[in-house]
Amino acid sequence: MKWLLIALMSSSFLWAQDNGKSELEKEAEVIDYSNIKSVLKEDGLENEAKLKKKIIKKIKEEKKEIQLSKYNYPNKDSFWSFMSEFWLVKNAQELKWDAPRPDYGVNIAFKNLLEKLGYYNKSYKILIVDSPNITHLGLPSNPNEFILILSLPFMRTLDLTKVDISLLLLENFLRVEKGFFQENLLIKPDFIGSNFYKEGMNKKKINELLNEYSNVAYKKGFNFQQQYEVTKAMDRLLKSYPELWSVYFRLLGKIDSLIKSNLLYKNYTKIYPSPEMQIQWLKPKEEVL
Repeated sequence: MKWLLIALMSSSFLWAQDNGKSELEKEAEVIDYSNIKSVLKEDGLENEAKLKKKIIKKIKEEKKEIQLSKYNYPNKDSFWSFMSEFWLVKNAQELKWDAPRPDYGVNIAFKNLLEKLGYYNKSYKILIVDSPNITHLGLPSNPNEFILILSLPFMRTLDLTKVDISLLLLENFLRVEKGFFQENLLIKPDFIGSNFYKEGMNKKKINELLNEYSNVAYKKGFNFQQQYEVTKAMDRLLKSYPELWSVYFRLLGKIDSLIKSNLLYKNYTKIYPSPEMQIQWLKPKEEVL
């Protein structure tokens, strides 16, 4: 009996052991770990491939944007600088601004005047031109920037001092600040910041605008109302500095005498209406007793 019990227990143990192995073997057949590793690897490669596609697509889009941006007209912050400098290049032969010039000390004198009057952080370029065709002029540029032109023959004929020149430049600075030059252009640049990739650059519009620049600079100039506003602005700025105010008043008298006696400057009043009237606008009103 005892032997029978031992035999039965041994048999049960062996059966359970064998049965357990067969179950593990069956599971091993169902779960192929090498296949799992393969699938995981394939999923990783697939995700990596998708990521690469996204990166390539992004790069292509950015390249396209860069390519298209090469066909953009300048935006509103840089357009007027582009046009003014373009016009100066086109008129270099007539204006003769690109010849070497001695340092007249005008830059420092004008900078000191601006700061004295409370104008800081203003960027400007002063071009001394060897031509009487433009006596003095302010051209629009980038925000807080401007281009100032001054005729060397005009300076010499009037024997202008650095203070005289600085005040004349200040007048032109105020015209630029008030936007009078752009206001007087008959052609309005509605293409600022637009893209010409498909249509191509509209050279006709650019040339028309350049011609308008010349029209304002050489022929049309500024009207009486604009001249009045600039003169009154100069009056307000200089009232606190009697010496500067007196220099400006005398400067207008010099210019008035010059244009009345020198035929070379007979067209001055077409650009800057009547220095004589400017003098009258500045004169204090006589009190009636």
